Amino acid sequence: MVSERESEICLSKFSQTLQTTMTASPVEACTAEEMLDPEQNGRAERVQWVLNAPEPPGLWQELMGSIRETAFPHGNNFLSLQKQPTTRAISVLQGIFPILQWCRNYKATKFKKDLMAGLTLASLSIPQSIGYATLAKLDPQFGLYTSAIPPLIYALMGTSREIAIGPVAVVSLLISSMVPKLEDPVDNPITYRKLVFTATFLAGIFQAAFALLRLGFLVDFLSHAALVGFMAGAAVIIGLQQLKGLLGITHFTNKTDVISVLEAVWRSFHHTWSPYNFILGCSFLSFILISRFVGRRNKKLFWLPAIAPLMSVILSTLIVFLTRADKHGVKVVKHIKGGLNPSSVHQLQFTGPHIGEIAKIGLIVAIIALTEAIAVGRSFASIKGYHLDGNKEMVAMGIMNIAGSLTSCYVATGSFSRSAVNFSAGCETAVSNIVMAITVLISLQFFTKLLYFTPTAILASIILSAIPGLIDISEAYKIWKVDKLDFLACIGAFLGVLFGSVEIGLLVALTISFAKIILNAIRPGIETLGRLPGTNMFCDVDQYPMAITSPGVLIVRVKSALLCFANANFVRERIMMWVTEEADDNKGSGKGRNQLVVLDMSNLMNIDTSGIASLEEVHKQLVSQGMELAIANPRWQVIHKLKLAKFVDKIGGRVFLSVAEAVDECSTIKIMTTI
Repeated sequence: MVSERESEICLSKFSQTLQTTMTASPVEACTAEEMLDPEQNGRAERVQWVLNAPEPPGLWQELMGSIRETAFPHGNNFLSLQKQPTTRAISVLQGIFPILQWCRNYKATKFKKDLMAGLTLASLSIPQSIGYATLAKLDPQFGLYTSAIPPLIYALMGTSREIAIGPVAVVSLLISSMVPKLEDPVDNPITYRKLVFTATFLAGIFQAAFALLRLGFLVDFLSHAALVGFMAGAAVIIGLQQLKGLLGITHFTNKTDVISVLEAVWRSFHHTWSPYNFILGCSFLSFILISRFVGRRNKKLFWLPAIAPLMSVILSTLIVFLTRADKHGVKVVKHIKGGLNPSSVHQLQFTGPHIGEIAKIGLIVAIIALTEAIAVGRSFASIKGYHLDGNKEMVAMGIMNIAGSLTSCYVATGSFSRSAVNFSAGCETAVSNIVMAITVLISLQFFTKLLYFTPTAILASIILSAIPGLIDISEAYKIWKVDKLDFLACIGAFLGVLFGSVEIGLLVALTISFAKIILNAIRPGIETLGRLPGTNMFCDVDQYPMAITSPGVLIVRVKSALLCFANANFVRERIMMWVTEEADDNKGSGKGRNQLVVLDMSNLMNIDTSGIASLEEVHKQLVSQGMELAIANPRWQVIHKLKLAKFVDKIGGRVFLSVAEAVDECSTIKIMTTI
C-alpha cells in the first residue's frame, strides 16, 4: 500500500515540475520534459494549450461586435458591396423586401394556386374580421380595414409563405380588456378608437425596435407553456363573452374575468331576451363545426370549412331579411361604413394622461402578437422545409402595424386558423395575402350595404367556432408529463386570465417562468462523475450506474453555465458536502481517502469575482484536509479570469484539457510512488 504522505509528496513534485515547465526557459523546459515519459510530455503540452490560449474579446469588443452586426447584417460582404453600389442597393432592397427576391421565379402555375388560396382565405377572413372587430369593441368595418392594409405590407416584407395576416381573437381580447379601463367604448367611441390606433402604432414601433436592436429574446420570455395556458384562458373568456351576441343581451359587463361574465349572463335571464338569437346562432354554429369535421375527414373538401362562415353570414342575412326577424328581437349589425380605409393619422394621440398606459398596452400586445405570429410561421415553415427569418418577421410585423395605425386598422398578426386554411388551399407564396386583401377592399367598396341584416348571433357563432383551436389539452398534458414547473406556469397563466384579467394572467406566467430561471441559477445541481467502461468519457454516476469512480480522486461537475455571486456560496457548500460524504463513505468501506478533487468546468461558460473567491475557499479547505484541487476543461473566459486572479498558480498549475487526463495524471503519480 502507498502511504498518504508519499502520495502527497509525489503530487507536490508533479506540481513543481509542471510549474517549472510553464515558467522555465526553453532549455530548462526541455530538461524538465525529459524527466517525463512521452505520454506525460503530451499532457504537459496540452496543458500549455489551455493556459496559453489567446486573450478573449473584452466587453468593449463584444459590444462593438454586436453593434456592427446590427448595423451591417451582411458582415464581411459589406466591404465588397461598398465597391459595387448597384449590387449593394439591390441587396439592401432584397433584404428589406423579400418579395423582390422570389418574384423573379414566380410563374403562372404558382399564381393560379395563390389565387384560389387567396379567395378561399377571403371567404373566411371577411366574417371573422367583422366578428373580431366587435370583440375588440370597435365598429365592424375596422376589422375589414385590418384585413386589407396589413396583409399587403406583410406580403412585401415578410418571409413566411403560408401565414395569413389580419385581426385575431386573442389580440382583440387584449384590446377590449385593457383599453376600456381608460375610455368607455360606448360613451366615448371616438376617444376609444383614438387610443386603440395609438396603441397599434406603439405596438408596431416596439415590434420593429425588437428587430433593429436585436431584442427578439424578449419575446422568448413568454415561454411555450405560459402561452399554451394563456391562450386557453383567453379562449374560455372569449367564448363566455360571445354569449352576449348569442343570447342577444343588451347590457353586458366590460370585465373579462369569468365570475363577472357569468354574473352578467345570469342577470340577463331576469330581463326580456329573444330566443331567436340563440336558435339562429346555435344552428349556424353547428353547421360550421360539422363542415369543419367533414373537411378534416375528407381532405378534398378542405374548402368547405373555409367558406362555411361566409355561407353562414349570407344565409342568415337572407333569412333575417326575408322573415324580418329584426322586428322580432333578432339583433343585427345594421350599418357598416363602406369605402376604402380612411386615414387615421390625425387620430393618434401622443399627449394626455393615458399615454403611459397606452405604451404599456402597446408593449403587451406587441409581444403577444409577435409570439403568436412567429410560432405560426415557424410551424408551417418547418413543414415546407424552409427557413423563417425571425428578425425580418419582426420588422415586417412592426412596419405593417405602423402603417395600419395610420389607415384605421388595429393590431394585426398571423392567425393560426386562417394560416391553416391558406396552407390547405395550396398557397405557394405571400401573393395569397395580396389576393385576400384586394378581395376585402372590393367588398368594402361595394358590398358592405348587403350586411345590414347580418345577425350578431352569427358573428358570435363564428368566433365560438374558432375557440377549440385555441385550447390545446393534449399539449397541456404533455407539459405536465415533461416538466412540472412548466405546467405550473401554464396553469398559472390559465387561472390568472380566467379569474383575474389578461394582465394578471401574463404577470403570473412571467413570474413563475422567472422564478424557475432564478431557482436554477442560484441552486445549480452538483454531480459526481465516473468513467464509462471502455471509454475516456466521464458521466454522472447517478445517470449511468455502470460508471466507475477513480480511486483516490473525486470528480465533480457544476450544472450551471455561470458561477457568480448568486450561486457561488451554494456551489462551494455543495462541493465540500460531497467531499465530506465521500470521505465518510471511504472511511466506512476501508478505502483510502481521496487525494485529489477534480472540478470539471466544461459546463461553465463564465465566472465572476465571487465565483473565483468561492473556488479559492474550496481550495483552502481541501488543502487543510490534505487534498488538492485540479480543474479540467475550463472555457475561454473562465481560464482567462482564473489566470488574472492568480488562481492557477495557487492550485499549483493543476489545469488539464480533459477529466481523463487529470485522472490519468493522478494514476501516473500513484505508479511513480509505488515504484
